[in-house]
Amino acid sequence: MSEQDGTQASTLQRPVNDDQEAWEAYWKAQSQEWRTEPEIDAERQKYLDERRSIEPDTEEGIYPFMNIKLSRADVEWLLVTHENGRGPIDWSDESQREREGLDLRGADLRNIDLRALPLAGTIGAAIGANRARAEIIHLEGAHLDGVHLEGAHLSEVCLENARLNYAHLERAYLYAAHLENAHLNHAHLEGASLNHAHLEGASLVASFFDSLTDLERVVLDTKEYGGFFIADIHWGDVNVAVVDWSSLSILGDELYAARKQQRMYYYDGKLQVSELYLVECRAAVRAYRQLAVVLRNQGLNEDAARFAYRAQLMQRKVFWYQGKFAQHLGSLFLDLLAGYGYKPWRSFLAYLLVITAFATAYFIIGHTVGPVLSPLGSFVFSMTSFHGRGFFPGGITLDDPLTVVAAFEAFIGLLIEVTFIATLTQRLFGK
Repeated sequence: MSEQDGTQASTLQRPVNDDQEAWEAYWKAQSQEWRTEPEIDAERQKYLDERRSIEPDTEEGIYPFMNIKLSRADVEWLLVTHENGRGPIDWSDESQREREGLDLRGADLRNIDLRALPLAGTIGAAIGANRARAEIIHLEGAHLDGVHLEGAHLSEVCLENARLNYAHLERAYLYAAHLENAHLNHAHLEGASLNHAHLEGASLVASFFDSLTDLERVVLDTKEYGGFFIADIHWGDVNVAVVDWSSLSILGDELYAARKQQRMYYYDGKLQVSELYLVECRAAVRAYRQLAVVLRNQGLNEDAARFAYRAQLMQRKVFWYQGKFAQHLGSLFLDLLAGYGYKPWRSFLAYLLVITAFATAYFIIGHTVGPVLSPLGSFVFSMTSFHGRGFFPGGITLDDPLTVVAAFEAFIGLLIEVTFIATLTQRLFGK
């Protein structure tokens, strides 16, 4: 910026109407880039100032903005005049982190655009044992992308369907907060307390956790909302052992991808798969695999195995819609045979089915073209042939039907054994 431009900015006249663009330029010149709305009139300022002067009474449930509908312009003015004009908390300045932010307990901010506002340290819920639902700030459906809520007290707060993408929630207190279907993509949750928080259907794609993030007893899945979205989360050594993963059957990433009816279309009489659907399927695969690694690293092997298995199922869908049918069939075979190593009992079942099927074949062939085998003999012959150590009853030549079928069974047995060993090794050693 030239010297002349700087002089113009510093002497920019205060707008006299509600021209929002003019006001935004004016606030920017005042180094208040987060302000976007025309300033509220003197009468509204007086009213809010009177409300702010009310002393909170937790016993009586009295708070400055209890049941007051606030607009973004109201909040902007309250921030800039906070603490007699000291302004909002600058969280980057550690000396300010002990300050209290705005007391908005009981305020109505539903569906309000609060993007990028410096709301660090906000008190949005009663602190202590005396908490009532009416005392909690209402933020349902609020647009909070990029908002600064570091250190805010938001226990049991209503944030259903709220947009919190790129929000700064470091060290925020979100005990039992309602975040159902909330968008928290790329949000910073380092050191945040999400103890008992409701994350059903919430999207935390690429959000940031650390070792101080508290996830104890978070609610992850309900029939109404489904599971939450976790692809590309920066887990950062967060303790996941305190989460009840058994309550989560399917990630929201997979449920969203499963809405394939909205992602497919017909062209020239053929069903087409959109690239967006494939992207969503790959994201679900990635989410399952990343979660499995985090869980395995913290010793939660059973839960890790369950999610790793679902990753394989989703990958099989990706193969199909990519037209990689050979890989799809190979994946299907591994699933049927051993559940990709996560369901070894399937191999035992496959073994019994193959043995029984070939034993039946030997019994029928023996009674048709000879030599005749008893039911027990047919079963023993099938078992030894399966493992490639077959012996032939007297009178059977190499081109006899029984010999040909036995050779085929030996091949099937070798394929099943090798596949079982390979999938089980992959599961146990992660190779």
